[in-house]
Amino acid sequence: MEKRGVIDRFEGNIAVIEIDGETVDVDKALLPKKVRVGDAIIIGEDGIYHVDMEATKKLRKEIDVLMDELFE
Repeated sequence: MEKRGVIDRFEGNIAVIEIDGETVDVDKALLPKKVRVGDAIIIGEDGIYHVDMEATKKLRKEIDVLMDELFE
C-alpha cells in the first residue's frame, strides 16, 4: 500500500517527511532530484518516492489562502 507525505524540511542530506502526523527521516538521494519543501510525496509499494504534482499544487493554494487571511 502506498503512503503519502509532505516534505517538511531538509537537514543536510536528510529530508524530513511528515506522514500521518509523524516525521520520518529519509536520505535525500532516494528522492527525486528537484524535490522541494512543501512537495507532496507518494511512497510507492516498491519504496520509490514520487512527487504528487496535483496534491502539491493544492497544498500551495491552501497555504496561499491561509497567508492571505492572516495578513488581511
